[in-house]
Amino acid sequence: MSVKGLAAKFLAKFFVWKIRKWSKNPIETQNKVFRQLIFNGKNTDFGKDHNFYKINSHSEFIANVKVKDYEGLLPYIERILKGEKDVLWPGKPVYLAKTSGTTSGIKHIPITKESMPTHVNGSRDAIFHYINETGKTGFLKRKVIFLQGSPILKELNGIKTGRLSGIVAHYTPSYLKTNIMPSWKSNCIEDWEKKVEEITNETINEDMAVIGGIPPWVQMYFEKLKKVSGKKTISELFPNFKLFVYGGVNYEPYRNTFNKLIGKKIDTLEYFPASEGFFAYQDSQKSNGLLLQLNSGIFYEFIKLKDMGLENPKRYTVENVTKDTNYVLIISTNAGLWAYNTGDTIAFTSLFPHRIIVTGRYKHFISAFGEHVIASEVEKSLKLALEKQPFEVNEFCVVPQVTPKKGLPFHEWWIEFKKPPSKSEVKKLSAALDYHMQINNIYYKDLIEGKILKELEIIVLKEGVFKKYMKSKGKLGGQNKLPRLSNDRTVVEEIVLKN
Repeated sequence: MSVKGLAAKFLAKFFVWKIRKWSKNPIETQNKVFRQLIFNGKNTDFGKDHNFYKINSHSEFIANVKVKDYEGLLPYIERILKGEKDVLWPGKPVYLAKTSGTTSGIKHIPITKESMPTHVNGSRDAIFHYINETGKTGFLKRKVIFLQGSPILKELNGIKTGRLSGIVAHYTPSYLKTNIMPSWKSNCIEDWEKKVEEITNETINEDMAVIGGIPPWVQMYFEKLKKVSGKKTISELFPNFKLFVYGGVNYEPYRNTFNKLIGKKIDTLEYFPASEGFFAYQDSQKSNGLLLQLNSGIFYEFIKLKDMGLENPKRYTVENVTKDTNYVLIISTNAGLWAYNTGDTIAFTSLFPHRIIVTGRYKHFISAFGEHVIASEVEKSLKLALEKQPFEVNEFCVVPQVTPKKGLPFHEWWIEFKKPPSKSEVKKLSAALDYHMQINNIYYKDLIEGKILKELEIIVLKEGVFKKYMKSKGKLGGQNKLPRLSNDRTVVEEIVLKN
């Protein structure tokens, strides 16, 4: 074993030991984070406006700080954009992460000198857990690539701005600097298709061991590699490719496609990163769920998904959450986000340590008839329905059809297949999907049985339709994700117009 490998094992053991100390004391850890946040925030404009000087408990925090989304914090963020200091956090942010908003267009999420390390350390600690558990260090002497946004940053009133993945690219760990790909020049290419083409040319003859990124964009890279190389599988091209790192979307709908593309089973490692913070990562190849980062300058609150329509829904902490309940993730951070609604929905798979799975987005659901179908339910249903089917799904989006030309309304699944199925195969898949949807969502089942809805229908899309749609929206590649669920038909209507 190389010196680098031995050092990595030693460091991995040390960091895992440190992490286990706080993960075994979640309440004490979060209380300490809470006190530090309030102390540091009390002299900011937000802290003064919300009486931080008299907040000593979670209940007092609830009384003084209401849950806000980005639009609720926008008046403060606009002042930061103008160059003001001490608005949400002491001083000025060191970065503003640009991300797509829902009603505000581009969002600017502050990243401070205190919060920046957590974006980097989460990835590092996930890798250390992997090394500590598996003993595998061979990838450290081979090539590693993370498909990400451009690292080119602009400046706005003294604050550097750019995509999160581009910001993080400036913090490549020293132990990976000689291994990391692509080149800086290729990474700076803004056009995603040109970027993938250039990265393919750079990596096709390299000894790739770790590949990471959001699954649909990595799939695009793999397919380009196969086309250019003439190889049948990625493992033929990269025999030492042993670890796939991903985040941003549920991997399960892609698993079968990736297994075929890669040609062999490899280890996977899941992250839960966001511009607002690095929330969780997979700390074990044996356990279901991602370890919630309770010691990273983020104080977590949780609101039950079913209570979100209430005027003052109950806000839970790690002290009183339960397993298998869908919660909306609320955060207060050392970047100056206070009682901030992330829009992500999660469920706990274990307590002590607190591990979670991401179940979807609060605003990405279907409840046109009171069914409140969420992303994890449609993803699980599709995975189960495809288990005995001979075809692959590239991407999909589910929307309600409220006013059909005839008959009862229904859920419409717009699915892009690798190879279009026959009419009989579509009919068979539709039946299997509807069966699993009724099992996974009791309200949907009640609506079907009550003759309020009829069984779902599938719209077959040719390969490349969703890619074309994302490109038209300026969201091809990087951290961008197609919404899997929509409570209206805006997405599919735009797809129809562009095809």
